Amino acid sequence: MKIDLTDTTASKINKALVKGRRAIGTPAVGMVLTLVIVTDEENAYDALRAANDASREHPSRTLVVIKRVSRSPRDRTKSRLDAEVRVGADAGTGETVVLRLYGEVSDHAQSVVLPLLLPDAPVVVWWSVDAPRDPAGDPLGALGQRRVTDSYAAEKPVHELRSRAESYEPGDTDLAWARITPWRSMLAAALDQIDCEVVSVEVAGEESNPSVELLAMWLADRLHVHVRRAVSAGPGLTQVRLETTGGPITLHRSDGAMATLALPGQPDRAVALKRRETSELLAEELRRLDPDDTYASALRFGVDRLGGIPSATQRAEASARGPESLPVRQKAPDPDPAPSAKTSEPALSASPAADSDSGRPTPAQMPPVKKADSP
Repeated sequence: MKIDLTDTTASKINKALVKGRRAIGTPAVGMVLTLVIVTDEENAYDALRAANDASREHPSRTLVVIKRVSRSPRDRTKSRLDAEVRVGADAGTGETVVLRLYGEVSDHAQSVVLPLLLPDAPVVVWWSVDAPRDPAGDPLGALGQRRVTDSYAAEKPVHELRSRAESYEPGDTDLAWARITPWRSMLAAALDQIDCEVVSVEVAGEESNPSVELLAMWLADRLHVHVRRAVSAGPGLTQVRLETTGGPITLHRSDGAMATLALPGQPDRAVALKRRETSELLAEELRRLDPDDTYASALRFGVDRLGGIPSATQRAEASARGPESLPVRQKAPDPDPAPSAKTSEPALSASPAADSDSGRPTPAQMPPVKKADSP
């Protein structure tokens, strides 16, 4: 059921929601949270579709905030709120309100959203595109206990990670982090199966994929070893190679669906690492509403501390000298190269994270992992 409201108010929208629930025979409110989606007209359909799919696991009231740009200076001074109320089959398992803001009201979106929040229910704010530099300081972000961004949708994804680290507040998260959940789970399980010490790590993936950087930073932060960032043709993450005292551990994926895990002294095994849809990533983020300390620690480690990628300062200095002086990135190795010797480059920390008895990383030193799949 759809109800269109033109030049309306939050009070009229609430009345339309009650009317719609009664019309379909479900007057009670059965939602567990309020999901606020901040997007534009171009990306509204995809964002709303992902939210509707995620609502099957998390029934929620979804408020889609679209700030419309007026064409003439006169129209920009006129405030208007149009709304589209959806209940029943048109709104998944929850309720959906699409809010289109015109004129000066666009600068006060929080005052429109606030009366529509479910009482005594958590609020999650998701920017599908054009996330603010400081999500917690944004007026809409201040309404939420959880703030979801997607650095992959930014024009400069790696630069976006630096901004996220500078402005991080408890409750911030990134869909680029959710994309590496299965990789983190698989690598933690692999290290738990063998008795060894990790010497160095190489992570390979697309050049502008922030999930690759986050996985590299997570490994460097948790294992306290040198991590080299290599570039491959993709799609997404393609390989993680851990050099250990017992031999190399390799997790390689070339097709974005199935991966091969190679452990020392064991036959290679195929594992599922399918690239997931946005709805699956969003549903994963909605499962936990507490601060993600592991993400915060990895994010604050810093992209510039990874080996194999020139920093922003190095790029600027090299550009001034000429294109030929730009550092060349490492290319990803073949899936099954011969075991290599310990890298001669300095590690990020003097001592690797190891168990006091066995010399290998323990599950306690690895961060808690969420349900699997991949970028």
